[in-house]
Amino acid sequence: MFNIAYWPLMWLCLALSTPPSYYAVDDYASVKKADVHVHIRTQRPAFVHQAQKDNFQLVNIVVDGAGTWRGVRDQWKYVKFQEENFPKEYAPVTAFSVEDFHEPDWTEKTIAWLDSCFAQGALGIKVWKNIGMVLKDKDGSNVMLDDDRFDPIFEHLIEQNKLVVGHLGEPLNCWLPLEEMSTNNDRNYFSRNPQYHMYKHPDLPSYQDQMDARNRRLDKHPELKFMGAHMASIEWNVDTLAAWLDKYPDATIDLAARMGQVFHQTISNREGVRDFFMKYSHRIMYATDAGDALTNTPEELGEDLHDTWMRDWTYFVSDQEMSSDLVNESFMGIHLPREAVDNIFYNTSRDFFGFE
Repeated sequence: MFNIAYWPLMWLCLALSTPPSYYAVDDYASVKKADVHVHIRTQRPAFVHQAQKDNFQLVNIVVDGAGTWRGVRDQWKYVKFQEENFPKEYAPVTAFSVEDFHEPDWTEKTIAWLDSCFAQGALGIKVWKNIGMVLKDKDGSNVMLDDDRFDPIFEHLIEQNKLVVGHLGEPLNCWLPLEEMSTNNDRNYFSRNPQYHMYKHPDLPSYQDQMDARNRRLDKHPELKFMGAHMASIEWNVDTLAAWLDKYPDATIDLAARMGQVFHQTISNREGVRDFFMKYSHRIMYATDAGDALTNTPEELGEDLHDTWMRDWTYFVSDQEMSSDLVNESFMGIHLPREAVDNIFYNTSRDFFGFE
């Protein structure tokens, strides 16, 4: 029989052994985290050295941004170099090029390339917005993601049990004039890249056209492992994004380059945003879209990375009033419980990418 005199001591021991339900901002360095969407196009170790300091693991992704096989292959060399030198920190994801898409051997060539990457450890592939926004068919129309000619590629990915990181379309801001965009990062990007500013190209497929083509691909292959990059390009409204996640219950999203839209919604709908991250934390992966292309010094790169990671950590774990150059008004952090924070920053990505 327990002696009642020991009960206060027993409860004290239980309280001390039970972790707090919320993280403090100062817990940042001690918590395992992952950034599942980065682009390292160099052999220098500056990026991973900062990740080690900040307790991050990384998913290094190839993108068909140059539109050539050479561009894809060159990026893969960097991805493999980094992963071979820092295998505990990096998980590799490859891509294919749509160059020569209309050549009769394109499918066989693409599958052979992907298989060579899978044999070297690639965990999946990225499909980029050039499918739907740039790639032209022989009649001058845009080739969309649901085109039947991509079927053999996606069927092969399913057979190989590989992840697809899908950057399809762009943020809804892309179809608005600059002055009507909700975030400064979109305003800056599309002012520098007018070729992708669809407001200036009304003859091209609409935002909804891009989303519908992506969704038809998922409808055709419901068993596909799919991560919607950049909040699946439904960054503009958490309720609409929640409905998409409900429709595709096996899909996940990353937050790469869309924290501005998260902050923008938080300004006017903090509780709705918080509820979204609480409910779907097990299907959301933290990401930045950060990279290294030798455009700054290692010290500058490290400082920028730390500031970005720390800003986002503070937003998720605290209820501090914050500001960011991504938006023009202040907002409050959403102060998620530690279980949700762990899911977003690590647990979901651990399950997908095998982090330890």
